[in-house]
Amino acid sequence: MFKKVLIAEDFDSINIALIQTLESIGVQEIHHAKYCDDALLKLKKALHDNEPYDLLISDLSFETDYRTVIIPSGEELIAATRKLMPELPILVYTVEDKPFVIKTLVEDLKINAFVHKGRYSISQLKTAMETILFNGKFISQNVVQLINDSTLNDLGDYDVIVLQELSNGVSLDEMEQLLKLKNITPNSKSYIEKRISKLKDIFKAKTTIQLIAITKDLGVI
Repeated sequence: MFKKVLIAEDFDSINIALIQTLESIGVQEIHHAKYCDDALLKLKKALHDNEPYDLLISDLSFETDYRTVIIPSGEELIAATRKLMPELPILVYTVEDKPFVIKTLVEDLKINAFVHKGRYSISQLKTAMETILFNGKFISQNVVQLINDSTLNDLGDYDVIVLQELSNGVSLDEMEQLLKLKNITPNSKSYIEKRISKLKDIFKAKTTIQLIAITKDLGVI
């Protein structure tokens, strides 16, 4: 079983539940951080002291308050952790259920487990940790179907950029110039129009506004 675990979670009630769960399965040393910045510092210090953590459990959403932070989200914490400790097992424990976000975590950031907070999440946490120990991957059943949606497979980085700029109110003429300035190709107005039309077909959106709304709900933008 894991010996040293770090929890990145800003709600005390969830921290307590996680600590109790970890203690019940024999984890010897449990630390927690309410801010992603603090979590990364703890990871760095433990690594420097040659006493690294062997599991990170992180939420994705962290409430903002009076404190200025460098790393505002769990997703960014996980990305930073992957650079620091590429092989560290990471378990995401969150209410987040946007398919594109989950798919990015699994495929790009190589998380080891995704547990969706809900009625049966404590038992799933235990199963997830056992699965990680045997070099497996665990994803809560209620989100598996979401990330297996073939619609998301048709999206590329280019599409995400275009959708993000559309959501920011950028016109086609402005987008053509913006892509050229960023050396992103293809960047002709005609190609951008064709790609937006294709995206409408993929997401079954009748208007650009509906396209933006749908992709926001999926976590694409």
